[in-house]
Amino acid sequence: MFRSLISLILALCFAVLGTVRLVSVSDDYSFSVDTSSLGDVIGNKASNMNVWEMGRSFYDVDENTNNGALGFVEYIQLMQCSGGNAQRDLFKDPYDMSVTDDYDFTRLIENCRGILRMGAKPTLKLGSVPMKFTADYEFGGFETNIYPPDDYDVYYDYIAALARSLVGAFGKDELLLWHYGVMTEYENDDWFMSKSGDPEQSAKDYCKLYDYTVAALEDEIGEVYVGAHSMSVTEGLWDEELFIKHCAEGVNYKTGEKGSRLCYLSASFYDSKPGKFTSGKTLPQTINDLRACAEKYGLFSLDYGIDEGRILSGTVSGADKSDLPSRSVGYTWQAAYDARMYAQMIDNDIDYFSAWSYHSGGMLSGNPTVSYHTAQNISRFDGAKKAAVSRVKKGAIPGAEINLCAAYNENDETLHIMAYNFKNKLNYKRSADIKTHIYAPQFSDGTVSVTEYMINDDCNFFDEWCEDREKYGIDDSCFSWSPQDGCVSGNLKDPGSIEIYNELYSKYSECSVLTPVTYQVQVKDGKIELDTTLDPSAVIFYEIRR
Repeated sequence: MFRSLISLILALCFAVLGTVRLVSVSDDYSFSVDTSSLGDVIGNKASNMNVWEMGRSFYDVDENTNNGALGFVEYIQLMQCSGGNAQRDLFKDPYDMSVTDDYDFTRLIENCRGILRMGAKPTLKLGSVPMKFTADYEFGGFETNIYPPDDYDVYYDYIAALARSLVGAFGKDELLLWHYGVMTEYENDDWFMSKSGDPEQSAKDYCKLYDYTVAALEDEIGEVYVGAHSMSVTEGLWDEELFIKHCAEGVNYKTGEKGSRLCYLSASFYDSKPGKFTSGKTLPQTINDLRACAEKYGLFSLDYGIDEGRILSGTVSGADKSDLPSRSVGYTWQAAYDARMYAQMIDNDIDYFSAWSYHSGGMLSGNPTVSYHTAQNISRFDGAKKAAVSRVKKGAIPGAEINLCAAYNENDETLHIMAYNFKNKLNYKRSADIKTHIYAPQFSDGTVSVTEYMINDDCNFFDEWCEDREKYGIDDSCFSWSPQDGCVSGNLKDPGSIEIYNELYSKYSECSVLTPVTYQVQVKDGKIELDTTLDPSAVIFYEIRR
């Protein structure tokens, strides 16, 4: 009797299930965009790039380098370009400690010439102290002298001579268009500290170094655009507030006057690896904390940016380490990560993000990665005003961030929209259906032209490269650093694998092309409807014109 009852219940359950549709987690999202009331102007969030060791990097470049692909880059940061070790110290003989003024600024000047030929401007990260200025110098984790100069006047003379050489080569008017900084991650004891290691004394030594550097620039060039780059995403040896307060109201170590010139504050922002966010602050928290501190001391007109960052390491390692050379992976996941980052910057008034690389060969060579396509498209928001965006319907893909931002450019009458489908997981597999309801009274009834840039695996060479790696047996040991990096050329170290990659290079070039699609859409009473399905980790950009 009992068994018969159980059988009857089971039969009824199967019968019911057979007639009921099992509802999956919703992948339907919709947003409203309203351009009737516009906000602040959005600048070029992808305006900066970094070079760690300048060497002769820009000696031979011109406006056609990499087919002019980096036209959206406005500033190239030469990090630690005034010294810190024998390779970067700008002297005829950096090891001759008996002579402190045998300056040779040729390398810096020639690199700056190359950057200008590209159509960008240099950002000079000064401040690292040459070996010959510090008795018993010591290298930190980045092979840079971490100690302050023994004589700050000797250091001042060096920076002043550097500035004079630049004035002679380029003129003051040109140099006033450049950007300048003092150190990289100034509160990071791998970069700079007092010989005692005391945090408070290290802060004072850095403030003194900053004052002397800025004074030399101002004395030789004029009121330059200058600032400082901290870690801030995680805690350093001492608190950045000590420096910010000094610039606002402290006694200048060089001039004896109140404060020191400060035009911007920047920070580093790194997440640990794909699938794991940083254990420190989020990107908005990193900058908003700096901003709050500056405004606490009356500094309300500073610019704010990220001078280096993205992803520290991959989830797998190369032969030597798991670090990512370009601090980004080649998978399409990186496009959605970057889009999310840019959206956070737009929402939190963060002026720029400085990247290490966008191409498979580094900064100046190779095929574009999905990071490049995302950066190039977000740069088109430059000059547009932020439009109001609200979520009409929130889907429910677990752990996913489906978001959209928009801006209208009154000068060229173009509406820009970016949407992305992000989850912090490399093997994310859910598509998202997105409906966008636009109210744009700037557009009259009739039709508008919509140009759509879909960034997914169709414009990414890296998925084909991963397939070819498996086909030809190119394992992780063939790479120096994580093989997940989209910067392949500088990371592959096995000669046979390099030969295979070079033979297939033209194929990867074809796979890297982002092809826009243009079509017409009806406008009625300023209302426009757009529908799209975003693949997992895909990003879409719309440009809507009359």
